[in-house]
Amino acid sequence: MSKFPVPDDSCEYFDQEHETMTREQIEALQVERLRDTIKRCQKNPVYKKRLAEADITPESIQTVADVRKLPFTTKQDLRENYPFGLACVPLRDCVRLHSSSGTTGNPTVILHTQNDLDEWANQVARNLWMIGLRPSDVFQNSSGYGMFTGGLGFQYGAERLGMLTVPAAAGNSLRQIKFMKDFGTTAVHAVPSYVTRLYEVMQETGVDPRKDLKLKALAIGAEPHSEAQRQRIEQMLGVKAYNSFGMSEMCGPGVGFECKEQNGLHFWEDYYIVEIVNPDTLEPVPDGEIGELVLTSICREAMPLLRYRTRDLTRVLGRTCACGRNHIRLDRMKGRSDDMMVLRGVNIFPIQIEKILMNFKELASNYLITLTTDDDNDNMTVEVELEELFTDDYGRLQELKREVTRQLKDEILLTPIVKLVPKGTLPVSEGKAVRVVDKRKVYQ
Repeated sequence: MSKFPVPDDSCEYFDQEHETMTREQIEALQVERLRDTIKRCQKNPVYKKRLAEADITPESIQTVADVRKLPFTTKQDLRENYPFGLACVPLRDCVRLHSSSGTTGNPTVILHTQNDLDEWANQVARNLWMIGLRPSDVFQNSSGYGMFTGGLGFQYGAERLGMLTVPAAAGNSLRQIKFMKDFGTTAVHAVPSYVTRLYEVMQETGVDPRKDLKLKALAIGAEPHSEAQRQRIEQMLGVKAYNSFGMSEMCGPGVGFECKEQNGLHFWEDYYIVEIVNPDTLEPVPDGEIGELVLTSICREAMPLLRYRTRDLTRVLGRTCACGRNHIRLDRMKGRSDDMMVLRGVNIFPIQIEKILMNFKELASNYLITLTTDDDNDNMTVEVELEELFTDDYGRLQELKREVTRQLKDEILLTPIVKLVPKGTLPVSEGKAVRVVDKRKVYQ
């Protein structure tokens, strides 16, 4: 029998034991699992040294608040210990890895044991059950597969719930819509901007989502979006759209999800300890105040992370909910405390752009990245100055533009709009250079 048997369709909870715990039960379980996690981390040389320096043992944890005694972990730690330096189990015990995109250095790599994958699938299944999906539903995943966790994360979660799954992957809107019609798709996972694009193609091809499709729910996430955009999506397709939060360092999708109340993301505290801290002082902020999200994974074997600084900015909305779940509720992410851009669900650093541009001797060093929202789709424009000695031959300029665009697409997995401008065109800052201007709609 499965560790997480599928309940009867009439049950409100996929994992009733953990979803309906009281606050006291949640915190008692967190203390127990955090102690076990510290024991596991002591098997890793990096964490063993840090914990010893902080004089931390499993017995140091008496309450959940004692998590603050632990050292922080950052994305830089993952890069510096690339690829397997933060593993807490032998590599032979791991069955999969996922990797995020790198900058000029190493990407971040996360290892999984089979139990990690099983628990991850359970989290995702719990989320999908929470919004009303059942084994009789047909789930279509329009997320990218491969190293990106959005594809396989939702795939295995939907299978764990028992749904017929359609691993459509990203792109090819006409095929996506055909699948929805032919297979009777009732639920779709997609980034918000792509849902808008799908609706545009439906209009162009005469497909009425209310009459021609059987959709009943959408799972949206991986990129920032406003409440107004979510409501517009719901009006377009005639179904509820539920926000999802995940990150590869914690496993992937499944970390946080909205219930039917749509009043904040439930973060599953039997899997994570959640903190909101001031990004400058690293001290906790009061509930309701915006700060940086810090997560400690307490149910992972291969690579648990202690007090991981996500750089995402959010706030606590509450610790109870009308749905009956007492897991902490957080607001949608308000932005980031570092310079990473999130565009259509892809993480991009300005230095990735710079690295490509500097490969071309015809280009000067001044460039500007502008992010805009056009017809509900996020776009990137890269303006870069030409060297004075470069020819003004139109044909050669067009060839250069195409090659710059191609190399940027290969690096960041998206196609930016590239503009080659005369030297001296772009503004020059007196202090630190302004490389990114975000003109997208304000997310609130």
